[in-house]
Amino acid sequence: MSPINPPIDRRKFLRSSVPLAAGVALASAAQDSAGSAGNPSTNMPRLFSGCCAYSYRKYLQHGPMTMETFIEKAVSLRLDGVDMTGYYFKSTDPAYLASLRHLAYRKGVLFSGAACGVSMVQADAAKRAETLPEIKKWVDITDALGAPHLRVFAGELPAGVAQQQAVDYVVEAMKAGCDYSGAKGIMLGIEDHSGITQRADVCLEIMHRVNSPYAGINLDITHFVPTATEDAYSQIKKCIPYATNTHIRDKFDDGSPIDLDRVWQLFAQAGFKGFMSAEYEGEEDPNSGVPKLTGKIRALCAKYSTV
Repeated sequence: MSPINPPIDRRKFLRSSVPLAAGVALASAAQDSAGSAGNPSTNMPRLFSGCCAYSYRKYLQHGPMTMETFIEKAVSLRLDGVDMTGYYFKSTDPAYLASLRHLAYRKGVLFSGAACGVSMVQADAAKRAETLPEIKKWVDITDALGAPHLRVFAGELPAGVAQQQAVDYVVEAMKAGCDYSGAKGIMLGIEDHSGITQRADVCLEIMHRVNSPYAGINLDITHFVPTATEDAYSQIKKCIPYATNTHIRDKFDDGSPIDLDRVWQLFAQAGFKGFMSAEYEGEEDPNSGVPKLTGKIRALCAKYSTV
């Protein structure tokens, strides 16, 4: 039985939109990994190289890079797609978003998704009420880009709020957000970022309780906090069936190196279909550091993918 219910007609879903078709096929590992005994191809990994705009934040925040030149950079790095971090849009005007969508099409670059900084664990009820409108706003922006996925955050645990209460806030917001995004065929991926989602069991509880085919985990391999019984690799493995997009660095938060080959093996064994996107935060300048990381990503995607 699929871990995400209710099931959806994936063929009909994939036909629903040309720009969505590629992205949804990439972001549906959970559906692909379940009920697939009669179709061996569903267990074949399809791993695509990508890069998050955040990797170039040094140059996007104040120039000289723009989102347009970031798309051009993806071509020179021979990447399949880019994650359009919303912090660096010069505008959310429809004409500007349409121009980015058109440029990406002309350059043969897919949008693996968009990303916003909304935090769903707000202690103040009034601020919490603003969460859903903000998610809806960014779903609409993602839709205008022709992207299939929006990254959202749970957030840091507020002072005076119990962990379980914070999880309840996230579940409530994600359910409503997925109802809205699903009407547009857009996935919502909650990132296991710093805060309440740094343990796999919390991420999985959220997925089970939201219980939507449009909910997933924007799986950053960097941030899981090891426990007495589970290291970071085992937590990554547990979350892969729900992964929408994947963010890649080569070091854990404590500075220890990540065995990227081992990580790719886990995704390949799970039959993951999606983007493995660099989110560079190294000390080296991104103009030299990002190509090194994306070079590793491209090589590993070629090694483990059936594409």
